[in-house]
Amino acid sequence: MAKRQISENTESKHVHFIFDKSHYQLMLLSIAVVVLGFALMSGTTDIYDFRKTVLAPIVVIIGFVIGFFAILKKRK
Repeated sequence: MAKRQISENTESKHVHFIFDKSHYQLMLLSIAVVVLGFALMSGTTDIYDFRKTVLAPIVVIIGFVIGFFAILKKRK
């Protein structure tokens, strides 16, 4: 059976993550905007209110667009 040789030089390897800090910040911003949109949708006021039927869905869609941009953004 062939023996595996374990290299002693593991300290010099750099780990490259797919996302960097700015990606995670944009994702957190995206989640916050989506949560804000759903919070705008909730409540006990009139169901056909402007805030619930127009403003909140636009805010949620903006949050999803920010998340989509955060995923597709290229690293520097």
